[in-house]
Amino acid sequence: MITLKPDDVKKRFGPLFAQKFLVMVDERAGIAEILEQCRARGTIEWDAMNRKRAGGAVTGCDVEGTSMTIHARLGRFSVNFGAAAGDIGGQALEGVEIAGDEVITSWSGIAGAGVGIAACLPQAPGVIRAEYPTEDDLIVGGARTNRVRIVSPRYEKLCFGIDDTDTKTEGATWVTALKCAEACTIEGVEFLNMRLVQLNPAVPHKTTNCVGSALNFAVKPEKIKELQEYICTFVQGHTFSQDTGIACYRGIGFPIESPAFKWVKTEILTLDQAEREAKTLGIEFLDTNGRKGRIGALGAVLWGNMGIEAAGLYGEH
Repeated sequence: MITLKPDDVKKRFGPLFAQKFLVMVDERAGIAEILEQCRARGTIEWDAMNRKRAGGAVTGCDVEGTSMTIHARLGRFSVNFGAAAGDIGGQALEGVEIAGDEVITSWSGIAGAGVGIAACLPQAPGVIRAEYPTEDDLIVGGARTNRVRIVSPRYEKLCFGIDDTDTKTEGATWVTALKCAEACTIEGVEFLNMRLVQLNPAVPHKTTNCVGSALNFAVKPEKIKELQEYICTFVQGHTFSQDTGIACYRGIGFPIESPAFKWVKTEILTLDQAEREAKTLGIEFLDTNGRKGRIGALGAVLWGNMGIEAAGLYGEH
């Protein structure tokens, strides 16, 4: 086994194009999300299609511009790997394994895809080290096959839902939420994205547009409590409303399907219903108000990782 740190990889192969590498795991559910960023869209798209075709640990890939999110299973799996053709992928994720406070992802690639996993990806910010099984895996290009284990810090995923921070005369929840995320300087916390969630505009008691805000973070396990306290303190310290709700979900995806996904966009929920559904799904309320903002905060968490349809009315996209 040959072990190289990102700077060692860069010295050996020259600077390449990977911009970010981050792995979040949900050990309870047995799943992971891997985030990658590259300087070019084409490489991300080709890698995504080939990794999906190869199977292995990969259950799906989402591409947005030059970024990719891989949805994966924890464990090691056989892959349909080789020169790209039919049901074979030229690049594959063979496994995602937790090792204490680190995560090990195992990769294979052939030809140019081998350059990608052996020379490019191990240079990405977020990588701790790369482990190559043999010296041959450090010879890239041509028709060669390469394998590597990429080691990165263990992160978990937290989604926060925030609603009712404004009044008829002042404030905007999305501004408060985004300022909160951008002001966070906790080491071991990575702000991933923010999403606006359109709730049911037909409810009688609402903010003007009836929109909640979701914030997604990658968090090292030992920093989760600190992040929750920070979010709660910031939002409650900057709200203009007495009804502010703050909800938090720790994990990747939800354990069960819930009718609340539809209800928050189509029905008039009571606070009791919202709190009951949150408890069923493992969503925690962090606010101290216990007021109607919890309904929108629940909706923001439920739709916080759903894509552009989160911003629309139910069934609109």
